[in-house]
Amino acid sequence: MKMLYIASSVFAILMGIGVIVVRMKASKKPTSIKKIILPPVFMSTGAVMFLIPEFRVSSMELLEAVTVGMLFSILLIKTSNFEIRDKDIYLKRSKAFPIILISLLIIRIIGKGMLSDSIDVGELSGMFFILAFSMIVPWRIAMYIKYQKLSREIVN
Repeated sequence: MKMLYIASSVFAILMGIGVIVVRMKASKKPTSIKKIILPPVFMSTGAVMFLIPEFRVSSMELLEAVTVGMLFSILLIKTSNFEIRDKDIYLKRSKAFPIILISLLIIRIIGKGMLSDSIDVGELSGMFFILAFSMIVPWRIAMYIKYQKLSREIVN
């Protein structure tokens, strides 16, 4: 069980580093609605895990995961802004974004360590999927709204 916690934590750290690298590269190219909307769509396929009973969560666990995910999304929304360059819309680089992402990752790993003794690993996996999805959806909706606002400025 301890090995699974360590392996999943290492994987989460590598994914976090990957997100930071992708985000830094993304600021060098114009963004699009497709680039904003597709990540949560692709992530939603992970909900198939709930077909397996071991991953299902209680109503209270669902509420907790959604609440924490939405709270975490506020930090991501605050650090995700766009700018117009050469009639294209670019994601602005934020010095705070990597720090916030790493902090959220650390909080998530600590929380997982604390909860892994009292919640079954399958349920905990389900909760963290819900947390991540509840974080990415509001963040991407906010990005979409900001993008649309800037795209109307380009047209005018």
